[in-house]
Amino acid sequence: MASDFHEVRFPLDISLGSRGGPVRRTDIVTLASGREHRNSRWAGSRRRFDAGLGVRTLDALHAVIAFFEERRGRLYGFRFRDRTDWRSGPPSKEPTPLDQRIGTGNGAERNFQLAKSYGSSFAPYSRPIVKPVGGTVRVAVNGIEQPVGSGFNCDPATGIVAFTAAPPAGAVVTAGFAFDVPVRFDTDELDIDLSTFDAGGIPQIPLIEIVP
Repeated sequence: MASDFHEVRFPLDISLGSRGGPVRRTDIVTLASGREHRNSRWAGSRRRFDAGLGVRTLDALHAVIAFFEERRGRLYGFRFRDRTDWRSGPPSKEPTPLDQRIGTGNGAERNFQLAKSYGSSFAPYSRPIVKPVGGTVRVAVNGIEQPVGSGFNCDPATGIVAFTAAPPAGAVVTAGFAFDVPVRFDTDELDIDLSTFDAGGIPQIPLIEIVP
């Protein structure tokens, strides 16, 4: 992702007015008896957004055009703030180092991937977090918060937490963080009708998550 990804965030004031969310692909076969067989085609979900709803002024539209041109349409990925899901816990709460379990120490492994779990009782879904926001990552080992720098570092471009010393065997590794979604434009064309825009029309700006 590194060579075709720009570590820059889509304009925040525009993304806050967007719409969208997770998408899954499920095959459903209905038998003659009326029973169903269901099979998931994707192991994980993929998010889609329409950022056009956030464009309220011509200046905002100009900013989107500049951003689109610099990304060369669909060519380069970028960061996007999903206002419904951008923290390790609920959006209204500051991250804590105990929010998400990201692994268990074995005495040798020093690198752990940030992840966020959805659900609890039946079939929790673990989502890799590959674009944390720099300076927001907090990590604990067996409930004890580790110091940034001397205890661990986190690469904001990958979401990999690297400890200076491997957590002991059986130690629970947890983390809290804010994060962006890696996306790209899902079009090579911005079809903007200025007459409808001036009258209140909203151009479509489709975005799709880049699966790590």
